[in-house]
Amino acid sequence: MFELQNAQSLVGIAFVIGLCWVLSEARGRFPWKLAIGAIVVQAAMVGLLFGLPASRGALLGVGQAVDGLSASTQAGVRFVFGFLAGGDAQPFTVTDPGSLFVFAFRVLPVILVICALSALLWHWRILRWITQLFGILFERTMGLRGAPALATAATVFMGQVEGPIFIRSYLATLSRSELFMLIAVGMSCVSGSTMVAYATILKSVLPNAAAHVLTASLISAPAGILLARILVPRDPDAEKPQAMDPGAAKVYESSIDALIKGTGDGLQIVLNVAATLIVFVSLIAMVDGLLALAPNLGGAPMSVERGLGVIFAPLAWALGVTWKEAPAAGSLLGVKLVLTEFTAFIDLSKMPAAVISDRTRVIMTYALCGFANIASVGINVAGYSVLVPERRKEVMGMVWKAMMAGFLATCMTASVVGLLPASLFGQ
Repeated sequence: MFELQNAQSLVGIAFVIGLCWVLSEARGRFPWKLAIGAIVVQAAMVGLLFGLPASRGALLGVGQAVDGLSASTQAGVRFVFGFLAGGDAQPFTVTDPGSLFVFAFRVLPVILVICALSALLWHWRILRWITQLFGILFERTMGLRGAPALATAATVFMGQVEGPIFIRSYLATLSRSELFMLIAVGMSCVSGSTMVAYATILKSVLPNAAAHVLTASLISAPAGILLARILVPRDPDAEKPQAMDPGAAKVYESSIDALIKGTGDGLQIVLNVAATLIVFVSLIAMVDGLLALAPNLGGAPMSVERGLGVIFAPLAWALGVTWKEAPAAGSLLGVKLVLTEFTAFIDLSKMPAAVISDRTRVIMTYALCGFANIASVGINVAGYSVLVPERRKEVMGMVWKAMMAGFLATCMTASVVGLLPASLFGQ
């Protein structure tokens, strides 16, 4: 049933779109049809995925597949690392089973396995067909040209830098609006490998977590396209109809070659994720140590997390969160932006029911499911500098704005989810 709290999420949608319009490079060219269409598409996709018995069964299957994948991955991890990977066979008495969940052994290996499987599915043309299908969908429904549509679809499954690789030969010819859109959409979504990792983190506190994470990344793409088109409107003269050969940006000689190269690519991602988390969490700990020297505020020491909670609490409320839960939800938004979504998801998984409700947990899952954070700014600059070096200066001039668009896109997605009745998600 639609309640007043659902209507509260309209504030979030209006705020996100309004803010992007205020910051637009051409406020007179607001894409009204695209705005209405993107919201309708998002709501319709959520309604179809969670409202129809057949799609609910499919999503349940996704969750079971993720559980099976996680269990299979742990078999490989235990073979290499033994009891350090957790499990029942421990050489000591376990008094706190929760402490056996070690991020390095339970989450990062999943990314490695998914990258290898993705390469294999690409070689078998399964993932390639899915990507091209979504590319056609974005082209027909969102008004994109062939190359950006294909790259946008690839980004949803492969990642913020990996997606544009599939149209590398076209990147130099894209309009400024299209290039900005690709960067923004890359930060609005997550990759297939990290989807499974997030689901692994949340599965103990969020029923059917895999379904929510998958849906979040899919429906954030239309939001990212919309906000990018508002901030940097398209130039019809620079975006003439374009015929393209989808080709194969990634070519593997055999299935074994795909698994080996996919594993190598996954290893780079795992190392980047681990290194980024170590550095950024360490820096925040340093700042917290300095803030602890100041007098207590409100009976508790100052911290970066508390400060972010205060700053982002109004935005969290606009998404549909109660004001009582807004500081906790706001801190998650801040942690996601300043640190990474991995850190925010870990914090979300540790928040007890007394702090945030089931409805808020669902909303925040959608709000956090995107690569928009400070670390991604560097990743995009480095990635596009290799893919299209002649436009590096242009990328550097728009990447921070793209990060904002990606962050707001996930907030818009969360608002659309908050707008829908909680009964749709079994609450």
